[in-house]
Amino acid sequence: MKNNLYLLLFAFVCSFISCHQEKKAHTTEVVSPKKEKSIASIKKDLEQKGFQTFDYIDEKSGDTIIMQQYFIAFLKSGPHRNQSKKEADSLQTLHLEHLGRMYEEGYADISGPFGDDGDIRGITIYNTPTQEMADSLANMDPMVKAGRLVIEIHPWWAAKGFPLR
Repeated sequence: MKNNLYLLLFAFVCSFISCHQEKKAHTTEVVSPKKEKSIASIKKDLEQKGFQTFDYIDEKSGDTIIMQQYFIAFLKSGPHRNQSKKEADSLQTLHLEHLGRMYEEGYADISGPFGDDGDIRGITIYNTPTQEMADSLANMDPMVKAGRLVIEIHPWWAAKGFPLR
């Protein structure tokens, strides 16, 4: 029962955070009310920061779509899950604070738990230029440090600026 409450709390925090994301047009980024960055400028900015990108023309709309490499971290059950209830509750609080900080600092775009009780407990999508950086940030999670979770990271491509539906 308590685990379900934590999952609900985690889902609420993640939903709250993701609802505060700015909505961006899928081909431009708003700089000011009257000036928008070009596709070439957005791509150049990303690449100068070390991000991997490619673009293509959408056949239906004719728009140029920028694809950016992100890193998806699977948070899996770790080998040390025998903490006391008090310690597990404390780790859960610290875990949520860590994920919130990753979002606020711009390193993670979305996080959330899975709805079953399987080995994969949740995911975080990291918006970092390298897998090494995403791995380092994910492994700073207090749940990972305690061994309650382990991280498995994979490169993942998505269209820059497209919102979840």
